[in-house]
Amino acid sequence: MLEYIPYGKTGYFNQLVTDFLAEHSQIRPFYTYSPVHPDFGAAIQARQGFNTPRAELVKALEQQYASLEPVKAVQDNITALLQPTTFTVCTAHQPNIFTGYLYFAYKILQTIKLCQELKQQYPQHHFVPVYYMGSEDADLEELGSIYLDGKTLTWNTSQQGAVGRMHPDGLEVLIAEVRKSLGYAPHGAELLELLQKAYLEHRNIQDATLYLVHALFGRFGLVVLVPDNPALKRLYIPVMKDELFHQASHAIVNDTMEKLSAHYKVQANPREINLFYLQDGSRERIVQEGGEWKVLHTSLTFTASTLEAELEAHPEKFSPNVILRGMFQETILPNIAFIGGGGEIAYWLELKQLFAHYGVPYPVLLLRNSLLLTDLPSMQRMLKLGLNATLLFRPTEDIVNDYVKQHTNTSLVLKEEYTAVEHLFDALEAKARNIDVTLVATTATERKRALKAIGKLEHKFLRAEKKKFAWQTDQIRGVKNRWFPAGSLQERKENFMPWFAQEGPAFFDRILAALTPVTDQFMILGEELS
Repeated sequence: MLEYIPYGKTGYFNQLVTDFLAEHSQIRPFYTYSPVHPDFGAAIQARQGFNTPRAELVKALEQQYASLEPVKAVQDNITALLQPTTFTVCTAHQPNIFTGYLYFAYKILQTIKLCQELKQQYPQHHFVPVYYMGSEDADLEELGSIYLDGKTLTWNTSQQGAVGRMHPDGLEVLIAEVRKSLGYAPHGAELLELLQKAYLEHRNIQDATLYLVHALFGRFGLVVLVPDNPALKRLYIPVMKDELFHQASHAIVNDTMEKLSAHYKVQANPREINLFYLQDGSRERIVQEGGEWKVLHTSLTFTASTLEAELEAHPEKFSPNVILRGMFQETILPNIAFIGGGGEIAYWLELKQLFAHYGVPYPVLLLRNSLLLTDLPSMQRMLKLGLNATLLFRPTEDIVNDYVKQHTNTSLVLKEEYTAVEHLFDALEAKARNIDVTLVATTATERKRALKAIGKLEHKFLRAEKKKFAWQTDQIRGVKNRWFPAGSLQERKENFMPWFAQEGPAFFDRILAALTPVTDQFMILGEELS
């Protein structure tokens, strides 16, 4: 069972996202292809004109997958990347422990679904879904927690630097918590075995995430790309060298941001140098001071010649930040479309001029699919109350108040009383003006006081009437809290594991079947009502 609500009517997406989907004239110059009616043919043609390093990409992927259980669909897709008629659709995300949020799975499944649909539209081409792992992200506070059973579970580690390089020591404690919550479920044992193999049998988080994502989505042909790789970074040396010595991106992106910020809050501010220096245990900014380049919070200092030598010898030690990351992805992949959330779309809109400067094709930008998963008991309660799921996107008390007003036999809105008071004070004000003009202000003050008193009475009437509807309003609040945990969209809070523990791999098939890869509608996916 599927219902839809436009993103703009959910109340959970900012103006930039809704304007992007509406192709508003003030935002349209900042991207190349329509996000709701994209010309994939034009994107393919633009990509064909770029010299994608296919052989180096395939070699890196083959090495990356060497230790994993072979899956034919994945192996075939990697091999296909050598062909000039093969293109990728890509989504990117950091290696959050246990995948982090529900939308992690949605992004990947949308990427898979779009490739399937593109193959139908362009049978002469092949399309490979790619998950680009942002394993160099150092934000452990964001990546090291999951929300389960109404509480946040946090990985207790003192490690620093790129999360992908961290050792998974201590995650057995969180796996034990998952066992307590989900071990009893029909597919609980299968889930726990996956987590144990991923996190307790691999040397770091990026290898663990590679294993887990491959195990969950490999059957769909998903290719995971771990960019923390010397051979792949070597392909980006020309841009990184230009960044270190000429710093073109700062001026180019600032120019775009100046135009964009006239209408929207900017997402990412460029630095003079948009590269970090990456070592085990640290990922620190590179800054230039005169004729020297320094790595902040370390004793490392380079001259122009030693910095160039370091880049040539160890490109893996140089890590693009958010300004240069997207272009790195588009340099090494034969990519035609990128699927991202609202925040990702916001910073990609800053980059079109930068891509043009370096002659890299700018992809089709698509907003990731958003879903609300509804459960059968909650839906039955909603039906009993005569409410539909889309109503629950409104603030809780607005829903409750409207429900009581619609179902009460008492007139709770004192519209006639307000009108009567207004008429009374209009007459009093006319009398005051005739008696003494200074009394007009006093009359206006008393008018406000009287209207405020009626407002208080109206509020008390409603509050008293709510008590008669206690069961119904409790039901509304209960469903709202279940579907919007901690007042957030479900997909931005919950993890995939409770659903997988119940349904197993079929959960992903259910989501995949429901997705519409190119849309401006938020989806509500429910279990079938019997």
